[in-house]
Amino acid sequence: MMSHFLDQAQIASLLSTSGYWAIFFVVALESAGVPLPGETMLVGAAIFARLSGTMDIGKVVAAASAGAIVGDNIGYWLGREFGVKLLERYGRYVGLGPEKLRLGQYLFYRWGGAIVFFGRFFALLRILASSLAGANHLPPGRFFIYNATGGIVWACVFGYGGYFLTAGFEKIEGPIATVLAGGLAIGLFMLWRYYKRHEARLIREADAMLSQRR
Repeated sequence: MMSHFLDQAQIASLLSTSGYWAIFFVVALESAGVPLPGETMLVGAAIFARLSGTMDIGKVVAAASAGAIVGDNIGYWLGREFGVKLLERYGRYVGLGPEKLRLGQYLFYRWGGAIVFFGRFFALLRILASSLAGANHLPPGRFFIYNATGGIVWACVFGYGGYFLTAGFEKIEGPIATVLAGGLAIGLFMLWRYYKRHEARLIREADAMLSQRR
């Protein structure tokens, strides 16, 4: 649904009136947790730049990269400041008791960088990954490195891809997203199976790590 929130005419109108700031703010708001189609804006801006000749593709990619980095850092801060309290207060209602919350912090401590980096390429994780990283206390330095790297790589792939392949990129973007979503689903299932088999050990490791950090 979000991919159709802004059509090409609306994107062209936004770009004509607000230029690179439109790209920056839409991508930043999505990255901070607002369900906006940042990727659609980026691809649409790249195609608009190629067809109109009024925008520079390098600046389009730079605006999207900056929006991704800034928005993710806002989401991370919100998750760190408010997410923990919400999870501690209401988590038990959705099966996230204190033990599971400790485990979540441990898993993000070990693999949170990869989640932040690759999450940039999946719509739902693009909205939630930074807040989850903050709520699960992924170290700020590690978050910034993976967040910045993921934001830049994502902006380059979809920005330059949309620019050089123009309308053809729109046709393959859907299948690419489907393949990635399928891969994510398989990966999550495998992680779930691994977790269920090793849950007790992972919880012991989480408790040991957190006790050392206190």
